[in-house]
Amino acid sequence: MSGPSTPEGTRHVLTVRPEEAGTRLDVFLAAAGLGLSRSQAQRLIAEDRVTVNGQTAKASLRLTAGMEVRAVVPPPLPLAVEAEPLPLNIVYEDEHLIVLDKPAGVVVHPAPGHAGGTLVNALLAHCGPGLKGIGGVLRPGIVHRLDKDTSGLLVVAKSEAAQRGLSSAIKVHEVERAYLCLAFGVLAPDVSTVDAPIGRHPVQRKKMAVVEHNGRPARTHLYVRERFSRYTFLEARLETGRTHQIRVHLAFIGHPVVGDPVYGRRQGNLGLKRQFLHAARLSFVHPVNGKELAFTSPLPSDLAAVLAALRAGKEDEKNP
Repeated sequence: MSGPSTPEGTRHVLTVRPEEAGTRLDVFLAAAGLGLSRSQAQRLIAEDRVTVNGQTAKASLRLTAGMEVRAVVPPPLPLAVEAEPLPLNIVYEDEHLIVLDKPAGVVVHPAPGHAGGTLVNALLAHCGPGLKGIGGVLRPGIVHRLDKDTSGLLVVAKSEAAQRGLSSAIKVHEVERAYLCLAFGVLAPDVSTVDAPIGRHPVQRKKMAVVEHNGRPARTHLYVRERFSRYTFLEARLETGRTHQIRVHLAFIGHPVVGDPVYGRRQGNLGLKRQFLHAARLSFVHPVNGKELAFTSPLPSDLAAVLAALRAGKEDEKNP
């Protein structure tokens, strides 16, 4: 529950649910739909802006069901990201949110090595200064993301109300996100689920991996669309939304995404310059007016051409 905004910030009162028992305090706050990253939650805790049952606590505190967590989230700092008038493929827009169809090759938000030319830079130019600070510094309005070389649908919040509502809906799995992908090998079952926790790779820290310890729950549902002699065309639906989730899960079961430069194979990429992964369907209930919204995006031409070649029995022509 969110309270009134004060000069110190917005006050939030949260009750730990039974299924959240045992969660660390910083992890709980990061997943609570307040627009906070785990590092931001840790900073609030260190600044004594968070109490558990009326007492300050450490970020590592393991919560139990029924505990009351109160947090004061300060107003966002000024955003040091410049607006850039870059093209946007807008599928839907109102005063609270905007749905975009992102092309491959576009980075969602600024990061080391990508200070400009990102989707956030373009959104600041399109939406104006009111977007600044929503959801935290450097990631205004971003409630979920797509990798640079993943194309497709993405929803961005334009108001604090939309930010809170969308973040909460994603947390409780009420936002449907379906992706189309091409995987190496032939998957036998028509329908399957990969249920395996994801965390930082223990050695290669820039990669994610399925890990036994300190991983976050991750679940991906797979539906076979078509099978070819050496590939499978899939629909993947996210139940959770961990970094690189589909790519990591498919690699984990031995069927990495074709064209994936990090988790895939170096050969047999059918001439693709990026991973065959496209956010094709997005549906959710509008967080402010309650309207049901659903959007679809067709496969981009580079992915559609590969699929057409496979259907024509030409998969060997582009294989080394």
